[in-house]
Amino acid sequence: MAKSGSKPKVKRQRIVLSLEAPEAKEVILMGDFNNWNSKIHPMKINEDGLWKKIVMLPPGKYEYKFLVDGQWWHDPSNAYVCINCFGTQNNVLVVAGT
Repeated sequence: MAKSGSKPKVKRQRIVLSLEAPEAKEVILMGDFNNWNSKIHPMKINEDGLWKKIVMLPPGKYEYKFLVDGQWWHDPSNAYVCINCFGTQNNVLVVAGT
């Protein structure tokens, strides 16, 4: 018997976010995709001073920022922003469906 009302599996996409901050001690990717939780997506730095994080996200629209040594930073490689509930801006990431 077929399952009724079962949801089709949503395909997540591999998204790479990066930030050039060679002097930073800690960079954390935070957004609505992780409930702005600083424990979920710490980033790793490479030898060129580029911090990177790979996330797997389903299609949708997401708001995010980087937390760099306790200070909020925007993604300079993404000009798509929106106003948040604090009156400041968040970057916006759109993950298209396949």
